Amino acid sequence: MKVEQIYTGCLAQGAYYITSNGEAAIIDPLRETQPYLDRLEKDGVKLMYIFETHFHADFVSGHLDLRKKTNAHIVYGPTANPEFDSIVAEDNQVFEIGNVKIKVLHTPGHTMESSCYLLMDETGKETALFSGDTLFLGDVGRPDLAQKAANLTQEQLAGLLYESLYNKILPLSNDITVYPAHGAGSACGKNMMKETVDSLGNQKKMNYALNQPSKEDFIIAVTDGLLPPPAYFGMNVAMNKKGYDTFDEVLKHGMRELSVEEFEVAAETTDALILDTRADKEFGLGFIPQSINIGLSGDFAPWVGALIANVKQPILLVADKGKEQEAITRLSRVGFDNVLGHLKNGFESWKNAGKETDTVNRISAEQFSSEVKIGDHKIIDIRKESEYAAEHIDESYSKPLSYINDWVKDINPKEHFYMHCAGGYRSMIAASILQARGYRNFTEVEGGFNAISKTNVPRTNFVCQSKVLN
Repeated sequence: MKVEQIYTGCLAQGAYYITSNGEAAIIDPLRETQPYLDRLEKDGVKLMYIFETHFHADFVSGHLDLRKKTNAHIVYGPTANPEFDSIVAEDNQVFEIGNVKIKVLHTPGHTMESSCYLLMDETGKETALFSGDTLFLGDVGRPDLAQKAANLTQEQLAGLLYESLYNKILPLSNDITVYPAHGAGSACGKNMMKETVDSLGNQKKMNYALNQPSKEDFIIAVTDGLLPPPAYFGMNVAMNKKGYDTFDEVLKHGMRELSVEEFEVAAETTDALILDTRADKEFGLGFIPQSINIGLSGDFAPWVGALIANVKQPILLVADKGKEQEAITRLSRVGFDNVLGHLKNGFESWKNAGKETDTVNRISAEQFSSEVKIGDHKIIDIRKESEYAAEHIDESYSKPLSYINDWVKDINPKEHFYMHCAGGYRSMIAASILQARGYRNFTEVEGGFNAISKTNVPRTNFVCQSKVLN
């Protein structure tokens, strides 16, 4: 028996590959299937089952493409109602893969169909729990995403999650290995550990949600502090439930090379968004006007989902040469399949053709330190509220990037402001969005708070009330 975790850092997502005696199973696969097919061929095994822990909201699963290429069965837990052929298992139903078995544990709460999969080895010993979004390391799945579909409140879903965890998971042996669907950085939880594998026994000791004195306390604890889910989540659920275009078709479409003239015509005659995936430093020095910058070097796909939101949005891609396929692949993971094509030879071809370009007014942290006057100059910090609370520039305003569509309307275009994030990645995203909407009276700080903290700019290093932008 072999169990392999296939972890994708950009999405903080874990898929799982299990083999035994010539047969295999894959749990929660990503959209692109070739890596799984390569493993199957290398190991000389036949894929029997594709287990889905639930209808994922934060990424589009590769279950349909994988089934098409392998003829494996797709398996969901009880109450799932996918709009394609699949096995909707019963609670405690057992599936055999070679000499091992996988038992379905229906664990509603995160969603109604949410299920964990319990692996039993060749001797029948329960050895691993693939816990999906029911149980994370240090946290549990958020109970607010399925309210509309389930016609329940988040408190009612949290109550179901409590019953699932305390009645079905906690009684399991301490030495069972827990393999969650997500780790730190995922929007599917709020307090996840950076580790991606742990023992159930350790989780019983340190996971706050598994140590609540009552069901009522559990409900309060897991619903406290939940941030609004990204807008694209519901669209990804629909794609996972109803189906989608094959990844091969999406990739072929997106890999269309567009000349400068073709790209310009497409930008002028469609409602496509120009998405520039270069690094923030390169983008700031020159870009196609109205472009939005979300760099491949960071949490690319989640930020695309959070800020563009509509997965059907047509996209014209600008990428470093050789990075086009990576960009299209990572877009497809969160359901953004409508890439009309990419600019042949990237931004350099646009610049060399003598076309109009734009820049961002970016300064170094040292220059910022020399010219900023605390109290007189407006400073916007677009990091997360938790980052701001830990330490921030005196008199700065907390305006997280995630909420830019809300706070941008409060900006006075006649009043200059400085803007920074932690390292420059997020502030360049914000700068591109602001300039695309006509706001230009600002200065972005290269290197962000990490660089600013090495200067003598006054900072507050304790939790306090953030200022309200007016």
